[in-house]
Amino acid sequence: MSLQDITNDQLHALSFASAGEQARALAEGRVSAVALLEHLLARIDRFDGAINAVPVRDDERARAAAREADAALARGERRPLLGVPVTVKESFDVAGLVTSSGNPAFADNVAREDSLAVAALREAGAVIVGKSNVPLGLADLQSYNAVYGISNNPWDPARTPGGSSGGSAAALAAGYVALEIGTDIGGSIRIPAHFNGVYGHKPTAGLVALRGTGVPSGRHAERDLVVAGPLARTASDLELALGLLINRDPLLAKGWKANLPPARHARLSDFRVLVIDQWPGSERSVHERQVSERVVDRLRTQGVQVSRPADLPPGLLPDLVRSHRVYRSLLGSSLATPPALSEAAQQRFEALSPEDDSADAAWLRASTLRHSQWLQDHEARVALRHQWERFFAQFDVVVTPVAPLPAFRHNHDEPKDARTYPVAFEDGTREVRFLDLFAWAGLPVLPGLPATSFPIGLDDEGLPVSAQAVGAYLEDRTTIAFARLLEEAYGGFIAPPGYEDSVAAPATPATPAAPTAPAA
Repeated sequence: MSLQDITNDQLHALSFASAGEQARALAEGRVSAVALLEHLLARIDRFDGAINAVPVRDDERARAAAREADAALARGERRPLLGVPVTVKESFDVAGLVTSSGNPAFADNVAREDSLAVAALREAGAVIVGKSNVPLGLADLQSYNAVYGISNNPWDPARTPGGSSGGSAAALAAGYVALEIGTDIGGSIRIPAHFNGVYGHKPTAGLVALRGTGVPSGRHAERDLVVAGPLARTASDLELALGLLINRDPLLAKGWKANLPPARHARLSDFRVLVIDQWPGSERSVHERQVSERVVDRLRTQGVQVSRPADLPPGLLPDLVRSHRVYRSLLGSSLATPPALSEAAQQRFEALSPEDDSADAAWLRASTLRHSQWLQDHEARVALRHQWERFFAQFDVVVTPVAPLPAFRHNHDEPKDARTYPVAFEDGTREVRFLDLFAWAGLPVLPGLPATSFPIGLDDEGLPVSAQAVGAYLEDRTTIAFARLLEEAYGGFIAPPGYEDSVAAPATPATPAAPTAPAA
């Protein structure tokens, strides 16, 4: 075998390697940063016409950065991501590139400097390849907009990769890069990770600085409930990236530093786990049942102590329904410029009874929430965080589904709040409202808890299935470790058919007849 053949084999082997594995290959001289970058750029050229995960490319500056990384490696420098190609969610500022959040009004908004998160990746030696696609205003479970078009799922291009970090998760699943960063307020890291079969971590609230994200540029105040965090193909890369992303705010760094506690356990069998698969007051979907059965079987096989809500003493588990009402209230009121209610939603708002304390009512009232009511909701949020702290004195993680369904087919009907999606139940398939898909995703958001989405195989249709592990406040390392231990025992990420790399290149997946992105 010639040297060129060996180099090609090594490059193909790195297409779906972890960021940590790529960094080790670079440090050991088994591959150059330039060769790795060119290999992955070629994959994007080859596959991205079908999925449109990375519509913003920065090839020439990436090539310059790869050359600099090779020179640094030759000098003996070692950094966690030195020479490793990465992409970032479009809403993160990258100096010299547009940040639009998919909004045509900001299509010429060129960032002057890197966001704090992107600067952290560069400092670690990462090569920024480009930016991944998002929905308009980062406000959808699908990733399409009038600036960049529609992103498709590598597992089935007729389906969405999710949102709002949909391009991020699709880029990982397609083998473009090994690491991404996204944001999450309603599952925007974890749901795309689930839909594409990769890993995603929603950090504890406030842990990762958001400066330099979103539009308009130049904001100092961080939006309520939003967090930034990593997506990857392995749990170990989540741990690696989290360590790089924390403690970046220059003002806080003057006097404060987050020293996260280590993972509670090093063995899976030592974990105390509560599994929830049915949202209170709702019917359990087939997908939710499949998630819990698979997780419980694996955990009990490993000797893990698994409990169900019926096993708990009264009052230990916080009231999920009440919490969801507060979440919907603060979520809706967190928007600086809330979208106008659809005609049907406006009619429901006008017909609300003053005594209606449901989650739907909270959502409808959110855009006109008085500050006094916001303060009451905020107090409920902080009290809830303390309730969860008491709960986590007896349990280590809570495992739930990420969503009640796998990746769904593109649906760009307007208005968005009137969309429904087919969800399978034991007695048949029924349409479920858009607003009813966020219960599991919202569970850790209101109290600001860490949550790690991790893949657990495929369903009967060959689509990725994931669960999420929720942990105690600031115990991010515990949920990531839990996902890593399950990965070590049962495997994790699976490459989508047709995207696996080999010396003999597989055929490019067919481009589906996808709907056209509506004008903004």
